[in-house]
Amino acid sequence: MKIKTALILCAGFGKRVQPITDSLPKPLIVYKDETLLENTINFLIKIKIKKIKINVFYLKEKIIDFINSKNFPINIEIVDDGETILGTGGGTLSLIKKSYEDDVLVINPDTIWNDSYVKSILEMEKIYFEKKIKNILLIVNNLTCFDKRFNGDFEIKNNILLKEKINNFKYTGCQIFNKELISHKQLNYFPISEIWDELLRESKLYGYEYKGEFMHLTDFEIYEKLFI
Repeated sequence: MKIKTALILCAGFGKRVQPITDSLPKPLIVYKDETLLENTINFLIKIKIKKIKINVFYLKEKIIDFINSKNFPINIEIVDDGETILGTGGGTLSLIKKSYEDDVLVINPDTIWNDSYVKSILEMEKIYFEKKIKNILLIVNNLTCFDKRFNGDFEIKNNILLKEKINNFKYTGCQIFNKELISHKQLNYFPISEIWDELLRESKLYGYEYKGEFMHLTDFEIYEKLFI
């Protein structure tokens, strides 16, 4: 990959997976003998990412201890979000402030990443640089989601994302992001969708469709189906 740094968002409370997350941060939930966070890190190594930054807040000591107990063959920096939860937007900003790269990969450990994503992420990166854009999201059709209970987030036309009355595509939890989009923001709580909405209004939010099965730890109901 041309992109060298990945940001993993690990600060959330994971409330929808309670009671599991009452004492365990969501990224440390185990799926098939490895934690979601470990799965994500190993996937990033596979796609040739060179540096990883992880933000922490809720039960942060457990995530810090987990990273310190492992010997991952990659540069990993843990960034403490401070005294208050920052949300997906604030958390991304917190991490980007620690990065010297203009373009980063932002990824959520809630998704079960595997080899089938590699080609799609490389194609997404190719579009990002060829079109000289600032943000592109990896999306999936609701028909190929393990969890089909909820409507999608977007529609897509010629790699441009749209919001319609009915949306058939969901965000997978992986995007390529330029720091220029967020560096002007104050470091406090806000969702990353604030940035997306600004780009949507200008028809500048891009997407790329992953066509494999999308498995994501949405909530406790999915936990019982996938993890037990």
